[in-house]
Amino acid sequence: FELAPPDRISPEMKEKMGNLSFQSYRPNKKNILVVGPVPGQKYSEIVFPILSPDPATKKEVHFLKYPIYVGGNRGRGQIYPDGSKSNNTVYNASAAGIVSKIVRKEKKGGYEITISDASNGHETVDIIPPGPELLVSEGEYIKLDQPLTSNPNVGGFGQGDAEIVLQDPLRIQGLLFFLASVILAQIFLVLKKKQFEKVQLAEMNF
Repeated sequence: FELAPPDRISPEMKEKMGNLSFQSYRPNKKNILVVGPVPGQKYSEIVFPILSPDPATKKEVHFLKYPIYVGGNRGRGQIYPDGSKSNNTVYNASAAGIVSKIVRKEKKGGYEITISDASNGHETVDIIPPGPELLVSEGEYIKLDQPLTSNPNVGGFGQGDAEIVLQDPLRIQGLLFFLASVILAQIFLVLKKKQFEKVQLAEMNF
């Protein structure tokens, strides 16, 4: 199965597809399709224009049941390639204590939160980048790993699988012909039985 060429896509299918742009993952991986990024609310359902293979021209393809796997990634990345957090995640307190000072960075944005340990007076400074909303205030006692910001991340990864059957049209036609012949045979048997019952009844009356 691969992406259908534009000249093989019907107008009805194009209307269902919308303005989405589909492409193969790699030139040698035409059975893997990629689409996006797209707004999730608008495209909660996506119609993929796929073209089924022809076993007559491709000897490695047979009339069988084939699995289809679908995966979707929502939201932005929560960490950078170097492992540092982005502003699309929750920032937790790196120490327990009292929030002694919150400094707002005017130029770049974000906050510097100073946490003082009541037992030894040690101060820990947590840097919050611009974007997340603060949940703590000065003078508040916080625990270790307590969230300092709200969770802006609405992302995640989802996947599913299904099956598609590549069927020979001649087999379908043969099955329909067989079912039709069985139904006709049953009808003729019922009619023959009724006729036989009428003959028996006539002989008994005679």
